[in-house]
Amino acid sequence: MYCGSCMHDNTWARALIDFGELVTLIPTYTPIRVDEENASSRRVFLGGLNVYLRARYAFWRALPHFLTKWVDTPWIINLATRFAVSSDANELGLIAQSMLDADDGPQREQYEELARYLGEELKPDVICFSNALLAGALPAIRRTFSGPILCTLQGDDIFLDGLSEPYRNAVMTRMKHLIQGFDGFITHSAYYRDHMSQYLEIPPEKFRLLPLSIDLQGHTGEPRLRETEPFTIGYFARICPEKGLHQLIDAFRILRQRNPTVKLLAGGYLGKRDAAYFQQILRDAADLGDSFQYIGSPDRAGKQAFFQQIDVLSVPTVYQEPKGIYVLEALANGIPVVLPRHGAFPELVTATGGGALVAPGDPTALAAQLEDLLVNSAARLQLGAQGRTVVHARYHPQALATQTLQLFQAARQDKSS
Repeated sequence: MYCGSCMHDNTWARALIDFGELVTLIPTYTPIRVDEENASSRRVFLGGLNVYLRARYAFWRALPHFLTKWVDTPWIINLATRFAVSSDANELGLIAQSMLDADDGPQREQYEELARYLGEELKPDVICFSNALLAGALPAIRRTFSGPILCTLQGDDIFLDGLSEPYRNAVMTRMKHLIQGFDGFITHSAYYRDHMSQYLEIPPEKFRLLPLSIDLQGHTGEPRLRETEPFTIGYFARICPEKGLHQLIDAFRILRQRNPTVKLLAGGYLGKRDAAYFQQILRDAADLGDSFQYIGSPDRAGKQAFFQQIDVLSVPTVYQEPKGIYVLEALANGIPVVLPRHGAFPELVTATGGGALVAPGDPTALAAQLEDLLVNSAARLQLGAQGRTVVHARYHPQALATQTLQLFQAARQDKSS
């Protein structure tokens, strides 16, 4: 899959590298997969196979390190994940708990290896974690590194809420204790900052807001009237219940009753966990015929071609989205957005002026707003033009790098004071 968090972190690292900074983007669990130039290290720490085997089997933990290290080879991890990716809540709970047992848990050797690499080989000025589940590594890293350690929060609550009991409670309790060791937290929206402050009981003053950014290369689309083509609504996000494709189809069916020529084009990663969900969608959408099409999970060129085929983007998420990179990608191509009024969406729409908001979970309201943009082409073009201008002016990698350096310098000063 193309992971949104991985893509943003990769863009983040590349932006800093282009500024002349020395950056090491360290993959954990698996090598990252992105649709742009990959800036990550080839060396994988906390390899997913090792993490799983150490969590499940005492005999594997007892083996010498040189006998288990081979399963952290990137091609072996990639091969394994093609065949066996568990989504069982109990399985994930067991692994998550093992990740947070820190010095007393099955991942201890893995954490010590990472700590030696960071503190003795890299010797960076700042370390930034990509999620709070890695907090189990903090005690080991603190023994080798005295500088500031920050943590980016970008969907951690969604994973945690998906765990079953008794694992969720144990994981939450342990995580709240460990994350006290971070010097600060980074979020990409004020909504998520406020939410995670309460969710993980973190003092608000420990948060720093860093707006999203995207690699604008190739996002050259502009607002336009596709007069010879039917009005087409786009959906581009992971295919799963949380992202709300089923709600968009319900709204599309309402819209199509009054505008029979409209089309719906959907793209995004579909994993094994959500295969049954998508099959149900296809059965429910059988009456829509060729007006609904799914294009799979395209590469970067395919994604850019997708934006040239739609007139408006809508991802009516059921959960409250903490980021929304696809919003910036659509706007960068002059495509306006229609989104639910929750999560990070109100901030993005207000800041860019590139779309409209509707009541969450209301297909009728969503259909009405989509129809308004269908019949009012002038408003549609204006929203697309405004959004494109703002995204190209404010949400580019250079802006991200500048704000990051300011944030990191402040963290270093706070740590030394």
